[in-house]
Amino acid sequence: MTTQKKNGCKNILKGLSQNYWAISTIILAVLLVIVLVTSGSSSTTMNAKEVGQRVLSFASAQYPDAGLISITDNGQFYEVVLSINGQEAPVQVTKDGENLIPQLIPLTARATQETPSEPSTPTPTNIPKSDKPEAQLYVMSHCPYGVEAQKIFMPVMELLGDKTTIQVHFVDYAMHGKLEIDDNNIEYCLQKEQPEAFISFMKCFVESEDSTACLNSTSGIDKIKLDSCIDSTDKQYKITELYNDQSTWLSGRYPQYPVEANLNDQFGVQGSESFIINGVKISPAEYRWDANKMKDLICNAFNTAPEECSQTIGTSSNDGPTAGDCS
Repeated sequence: MTTQKKNGCKNILKGLSQNYWAISTIILAVLLVIVLVTSGSSSTTMNAKEVGQRVLSFASAQYPDAGLISITDNGQFYEVVLSINGQEAPVQVTKDGENLIPQLIPLTARATQETPSEPSTPTPTNIPKSDKPEAQLYVMSHCPYGVEAQKIFMPVMELLGDKTTIQVHFVDYAMHGKLEIDDNNIEYCLQKEQPEAFISFMKCFVESEDSTACLNSTSGIDKIKLDSCIDSTDKQYKITELYNDQSTWLSGRYPQYPVEANLNDQFGVQGSESFIINGVKISPAEYRWDANKMKDLICNAFNTAPEECSQTIGTSSNDGPTAGDCS
């Protein structure tokens, strides 16, 4: 983007934390600019994931706690739903990824609604119930938000593991180099083949992010079995091959990690972290950074909640990482 466009987007994102009508004149001005600009801009269409990365990367520079909730193809635009200051903020993005529209304004909207509204709490997600809920946390092993989410997820796994299908899963690309890919592999294989040691390892890892030290300090890990799993996983999904071929990287910047790409596509996973219960994506504002909130979300998805749901988890995470999401 040009400097002029970046400055314009910065003002737009700042306006997202204000009320609807206070930014309406800015939006109308942006719409006019887009009409003028797109007539001479590229018609190249970016895929939704690339557009989501571009929007979140820019938003995170202005709001360190910004997160990406979802991306929807609305035909003419992509609708990107961000989490900013704990509130959901939908924006429209042209499909070439060049222009941002904060919000489409219905021409039938009542101009009398000019009173600033108080920030509202997130609307609880409607999660379908089941006898044995399935909870999935999608992360990158070295994403600050992914690490923090796993920190509160581990005690929930420990409490509800026998009553639910609850697992850590992985975003299908990496943003933190080869180290992240290697540590993704360790987490993936431990959970898959040595689940009895997985939570103990993760309790260490989320504090230090030092997988070597945690492997050495966690009892019961069969390192030969772990290495064999990592080797076969690498060959099956061509992880190292894709990493070495930068032409395959997403947007030319992020190597693929396709181990669970099918699940990413199925559930619309766009970045780390993404939390899904019974197939429904949960807004981060509903649980950050509280293990008990995360537990309660899962427990509310039972047809009949087990007695474990009445227990209080003693510790939660801190106020979260100081840097933004990974998407």
